[in-house]
Amino acid sequence: MRLGGHVGNGGSSERLLILALERYGVWLRSTVVCLCSALGVVSADASEIPLATSLLVPAVLACGVRLYSLRHPLPSALLWTLDASVLVLTGLSQPVIGGEGADVMVEAVVGICVVAFQYEWATRPVAGFGLAAVGVVVCVLGDVLSSPGQSPDLVPQLRMLIQVGLSRAAYLVVRALARAADRSAAARAAARREVEVAAARRATEREYLATLHDTASATLLMVSQGDGRDWSWLPPRARQDLEALSAVPGFETGSVDLAALLGCVPEGEGQARVRLKTHIEGPLAIPSGPGLAIFNGVREAVTNVARHAGVPEAELRAWTEGDGTVVELSDAGRGFDPQAVPARRRGISGSIIGRMHAVGGSASVTSYPGTGTRVQWRWHDRTWASQPPDGAHVTDVPRPPRPQPQHTAAVRFIRGRLLYGTQLAVLLISLVWQFTVSLRRLVVHQDVYRPAWAQTAAFVCLAAVAVAGGAYLLRGRQIPPRVRGWSVGSVLAVSAVCAFTLPPGQSTGPPDWAFGVVGWHALFLLADLRVRAFAAFLGAHMGLNATAVFLSGAPTAAELAVMGISTISACGFQFSVGALMTHLLHGTAPAAGVAAAQEEELRTRERIHEDRQRDHKERYRALTATTVPLLVGLGHGALSPHDEEVRLRCGVEAARMRRLFAEGDAVSDPLLNELRACVEVAEHQGATVSLAVRGRPGEVPVEIRRELIDPVAVTLGHTRSTARVTVVWTPGAVRVSVVGVDCADGRGTGEAAASQGGATDAKVSVARTTRGGSVWVEASWRRSAVRGVDLA
Repeated sequence: MRLGGHVGNGGSSERLLILALERYGVWLRSTVVCLCSALGVVSADASEIPLATSLLVPAVLACGVRLYSLRHPLPSALLWTLDASVLVLTGLSQPVIGGEGADVMVEAVVGICVVAFQYEWATRPVAGFGLAAVGVVVCVLGDVLSSPGQSPDLVPQLRMLIQVGLSRAAYLVVRALARAADRSAAARAAARREVEVAAARRATEREYLATLHDTASATLLMVSQGDGRDWSWLPPRARQDLEALSAVPGFETGSVDLAALLGCVPEGEGQARVRLKTHIEGPLAIPSGPGLAIFNGVREAVTNVARHAGVPEAELRAWTEGDGTVVELSDAGRGFDPQAVPARRRGISGSIIGRMHAVGGSASVTSYPGTGTRVQWRWHDRTWASQPPDGAHVTDVPRPPRPQPQHTAAVRFIRGRLLYGTQLAVLLISLVWQFTVSLRRLVVHQDVYRPAWAQTAAFVCLAAVAVAGGAYLLRGRQIPPRVRGWSVGSVLAVSAVCAFTLPPGQSTGPPDWAFGVVGWHALFLLADLRVRAFAAFLGAHMGLNATAVFLSGAPTAAELAVMGISTISACGFQFSVGALMTHLLHGTAPAAGVAAAQEEELRTRERIHEDRQRDHKERYRALTATTVPLLVGLGHGALSPHDEEVRLRCGVEAARMRRLFAEGDAVSDPLLNELRACVEVAEHQGATVSLAVRGRPGEVPVEIRRELIDPVAVTLGHTRSTARVTVVWTPGAVRVSVVGVDCADGRGTGEAAASQGGATDAKVSVARTTRGGSVWVEASWRRSAVRGVDLA
């Protein structure tokens, strides 16, 4: 298509508008050329019919080629030549056909063509204006050849130029509103995209933390708790943890067989082995995101059974329920109170419940002390088509289509803008045509009206209708139904008055100023309705005029042909515009809304993909300094869990991870919450830790909290017996200190702290003192470093 290279850079509304206008212009003029040519041949003398046909048939064929080019692109130069040939052939037929019928036919065909060219060549206005100039020249030439020796009548050419100007202006108005709709829709989409990307990143972050909790954190914590056990399971477990951490999360696609996945749930080894009694109704095909979330949750739940339930077996069941899937793991162990589990513990809240929420499913834990535990996962198809709670999205990048209500909102907005633009364009045409062409006709033919005052009153009434409707439009308000009803009735009354006060034989002729303008006023009033409402008005309008014509005497065939041509060029053209408006509002607007949503969906997926990859690289880079070397060494035998220094390093890394998990907790004092997470790890290693807080807590940025806590976590990780952690808040600073008694050889403590990069940051200062087996470390931060005001 020749316009293809010129509409690709606009928004969806503008692109589809231009394509719709091109098709409209081609079909409009092709129809008018065919119908008017046939009526022109009918009005010609019998002796001139062959010659007239030889001129008009090639014009019709040229229109056919132009219609063919809508689906099969042709060179622009060829298309412009074909369009110009239609004008030339039509103009040459005027002296052949002769008479008033030839003048009316040529004016109608050329007039509609030059209007249609402004839409066909909308993105190439020079080509459109060039064809309009050819049309004007052809009309003048035809007039001169048909009436030799007489000066050509330039009034029809002036009307033609007004039509061209109005057509171009109408196109610019509608295009401007379409562009505004695209810009506004793009701004809204960008805002939605940021929200969706942030939600997807949060969901990926939660999945990452859950994976870290289930793999490296659990492994390193077990290593740090002692050497009196069988470590044969450790190397493969460490290698599996490395694989899980290096895999890019959230890029699983397609569907999986949940039954097959559940058959691969590890039962553990040695004393940590849990025998699973499985009762699975398979296969269970579900999307991979929910399937993997259930699998990972079941794996963590089985690990919890091995650690806490005190029983060697559990029962795993899975079945379909309606349009969804249910998985249940139960044991007869010691049980616990789920409400008493601290928020800092991630096994249930993050690895089980949080994972399912992230993919639009649900998980529940039912347990009481002494009665065992039952964990249940549920996922239903209807949740796949809707957004998960709190704005989180499924972990798969090819997410399901955006919910239909968002499509509807986009369509409604674009439709509103297009409706406003088309109404403005039609109002402009109505007023300009009435106060130029129609006003001139009214003034020039005052002496032929019967009576003249009725025609003048009708003109004033029509202008009042346009002004009243325009006032509502320009204020951004819809025309009230009652006002619209009275206005349409008034316009129809104007049609009746003008039709019945014309002298015989003048209907659709030069004195009939109203015939070609009342339709524009009605179209403006009925623009937001389907085209059948406007068609009913045009039917009534033409019926009134036909009645007036036949009451004054039966017209001849030639007169009927002339009136038919005038009716096609006026009412037919107006009806086609009404049909175009209906197509724009109910065809183009929905298509533009859906196209914009699809484009935005693609951009969002690409953005999420890029951000997830970047986030994953950053996270893995942070692990490569400490955690990854430990897992590599443990997985390949380079490091031994019997080595106390290795166990101490594992304890420090486990504490750092637990602090990382606590960052997302919604608590009043995040610093204290993250410190408690590190204290719990030290207590798991056998140390006795006391924690004291002095002063009124304040706000500390997350980066500063990391730097304040890391030296404390390192010292706690090397403490064998007791430690005391103190947090002191002052108006201008916050200090976190730890005194560790009977600390292990702390050669690695300084290196470990430096590996985090926190202690070397100028914002946080770290002091360290060693006396015998005791170590004192204090990290302090002056809050004025951020706030810019020294409050000390």
